[in-house]
Amino acid sequence: MKSHILVIDDDAVACEFLQEALSLDGYDVKTYTSAKEALKQDLSQYDLLMSDIRMPEMDGLQFLNEVHKTWPDLPVILMTAYGSLETTMEAISLGAWDYISKPFSPEDCRTIVKKVLEVRELREKRLKLDLSEADKAPALLGSSAAMVEFYKQIARVADASASVLIEGESGTGKELTARSLHNMSSRREKPFVVVHCGAIPDNLLESELFGYEKGAFTGASHQHIGLLESAEGGTVFLDEITEMSTALQGKFLRFMQNGEIRKIGSHDVRHVAVRVVAAANKNIDQEVNAGRFRLDLLYRFIVRLHVPPLRERKEDIPLLIESMLKKFGYPNVRISVEAMELLMSYDWPGNVREMENVLQQTLLLSPFAVILPENLPVRFQQQQELVKSNAPYELSPLEIAEREKILQTLQATLWNQSKAAHILDIDRKTLRMKIRRYGLISEKKS
Repeated sequence: MKSHILVIDDDAVACEFLQEALSLDGYDVKTYTSAKEALKQDLSQYDLLMSDIRMPEMDGLQFLNEVHKTWPDLPVILMTAYGSLETTMEAISLGAWDYISKPFSPEDCRTIVKKVLEVRELREKRLKLDLSEADKAPALLGSSAAMVEFYKQIARVADASASVLIEGESGTGKELTARSLHNMSSRREKPFVVVHCGAIPDNLLESELFGYEKGAFTGASHQHIGLLESAEGGTVFLDEITEMSTALQGKFLRFMQNGEIRKIGSHDVRHVAVRVVAAANKNIDQEVNAGRFRLDLLYRFIVRLHVPPLRERKEDIPLLIESMLKKFGYPNVRISVEAMELLMSYDWPGNVREMENVLQQTLLLSPFAVILPENLPVRFQQQQELVKSNAPYELSPLEIAEREKILQTLQATLWNQSKAAHILDIDRKTLRMKIRRYGLISEKKS
């Protein structure tokens, strides 16, 4: 289907130039020499508007402002021969999708139009996403050996009443793990209450956990039910439990011993049946040795689960990226092989959370149908230069083991990639990336 473009410029020659340049790419182009005349028609029939800024009667910025009152999602490209930072900032603040300075070549014009129309198409597809898919609760993803073993551990303890401590680096998915434990248990219909220990001042955390009676302290104008009581029958998840003071740890220890709570300002004790799941992004054994975490409280956590960091399960990266693209509303965006290689070779110190940040940044700043290496943040481009210059890098023990396993499988299958991928239980695309990354192609030829 043809895209319909409206061009407005008080210079009839400029209108003719743009009409001819854009028609060559198959666009249906209509031109006006007056912004006021253009506003008299229904602009929703167009996919894109292009307007000069300096025009008599109504300039391009005024036109843009009027357009967005009625058609706020209609993309507008502004053109001017008098470009400045102030004009550019004003155009963007008023909602212009892009800005081009005169004089420009037909190719420059076609390039910017193509880019803006691609962005518009991606946004429309995002809005049409099935809401039921978007509303689904997030889940742990990955089919690597490390994640499969982790799933087994979760399944074994999910329906038990035993308290669980989830350990792992920041961004690995500890809260998702806690939610998985809850959703796979018989408590799934009961509350799942999250307490961010690191975000609540310690003097408030106690009252939030245990509740308080009216008049218990200044400002306590009413009775307050604590988060532990509100999670009755369900699960309470204490995120960043190592941020809890040792004094409050002692009070919480008593709750974990017998399930009893006493509101601040009350003498009554109430028994609450709730499962405790906690997360720590610090090394909790080191915290115990330093005297910042009570050993007796640590012993109250019967099960300790460790979430694998992303660098130990890099084969999950393509699946994670595919899921994130759907989540962010860009299911049709593709990652080029070269860009995927860079993403696969990166160590991801911020884990899955960092990957989400990188992907969102890339989609917003370079929202094209295919993501190339140059669209990725600077640190990936620097990494690409190292790869191009054949700079040596050290493989981790896990990567060395993986390289050896792939090489043995390829040799056993006489370098039949289809058979090797089947034996390794990965797709051919992933295998090809790993062959290139570990330099196995040269070994095949030697």
